[in-house]
Amino acid sequence: MNTFFRYILGVLVIFAISLGIFYLVMTPPMSELRLMALFLAITALVSSLAGYLAYRLGWIALTPSLRWGLMAIYAISSILTFFNVWFSARLMFASEHDLLLASVLLVFAGGMAMALGYFLSSTMTDRIRLLQNAAGKLAQGNLETRVAVTGRDEIAILAKSFNQMAAQLQDADEKQRELEHLRTDLIAWVSHDLQTPLASIRAILEALYDGIVEEPETVKRYLNTAQRDVRSLSALIDDLFQMAQLDAGGIPLEKTASSLADLISDTLESFSELASRQEITLKGSAEADVDPVLMDTQRIGRVLNNLIGNALRHTPAGGTVEVRACRASIGVEVTVCDTGEGIRAEDLPNIFESFYRGEKSRSRATGGAGLGLAIARGIVRAHGGEIRVESQPGNTRFIFTLP
Repeated sequence: MNTFFRYILGVLVIFAISLGIFYLVMTPPMSELRLMALFLAITALVSSLAGYLAYRLGWIALTPSLRWGLMAIYAISSILTFFNVWFSARLMFASEHDLLLASVLLVFAGGMAMALGYFLSSTMTDRIRLLQNAAGKLAQGNLETRVAVTGRDEIAILAKSFNQMAAQLQDADEKQRELEHLRTDLIAWVSHDLQTPLASIRAILEALYDGIVEEPETVKRYLNTAQRDVRSLSALIDDLFQMAQLDAGGIPLEKTASSLADLISDTLESFSELASRQEITLKGSAEADVDPVLMDTQRIGRVLNNLIGNALRHTPAGGTVEVRACRASIGVEVTVCDTGEGIRAEDLPNIFESFYRGEKSRSRATGGAGLGLAIARGIVRAHGGEIRVESQPGNTRFIFTLP
């Protein structure tokens, strides 16, 4: 509808300008000015009706190509121009000779306009054809297809959008391929991580059942090993369950106004014995204005457990693991830092991805199924926060925020 109103406004402006030029150039009497206004109004009305019918009935869309559609527009414009001038000249009592001469000149001018329009339209249709060919290649799976961007018009904008779309599709395809590769690796990793403790538990149970082991100390040691393997299996299954919840669209949260400082203190206390055995200094602090924080205490405790446990696994004896919490402009910021070997630069962009294992935090040799950081990110994002990592040799910091 806006296009129609703009067209009507354009016709009125042309009508007024034409009458103004006629009056200024020829200074006609009022009767002739009214007659000219009538002629112009009739021709404008007829032209507008013809153009509106062509627009509403979609005649131009029936052409086999854009070039022929443009030619149809030029032809309609030329015919309407011929009619307007011929009709006006006829009513203005031009001589038969002058009318025939004007007709020939109008036919010639219309033909030249169509020929020139056909020639110039190739600059537009050729660019559209390039886009069409590129779209066909993209549809066939050639995601490296790009088109040259020339000009500053709508076609150039379309070409830029096409290139951006192709680049995004290529990135998505690469990520999908990487994800499929990582999923395949995950199946192998999880199979190994499940098979190893199960085989150990099976061997222990068979030894106890067959009476191969009878000494109380040895039996106790076997049972302790089986218990450790069961805990490992339980943790792995819990990780897989958490990831399944995240993949299904999120995890349910039970948010309450709780003390983050107390949660940090309790978590550090649970790791104190392990840190002492590994000769690692474990400490934490929270600013006085941190509490209370609206959070799911159990879930955020899981995040802290994952990050602190990960830091302890990769910090050598004599090192330090520290947890700090403070107020920030966006809420609360929690930092878990360690003095371990650091994370390789090539692992940093993918460190929170599901199924990803880098040498630093996803190594089977150091434990874990490669899901802890992905779960931590999912929980933090479910709270409306974000998590990031900064690392260099001897200093790694995981930082997450809660609103």
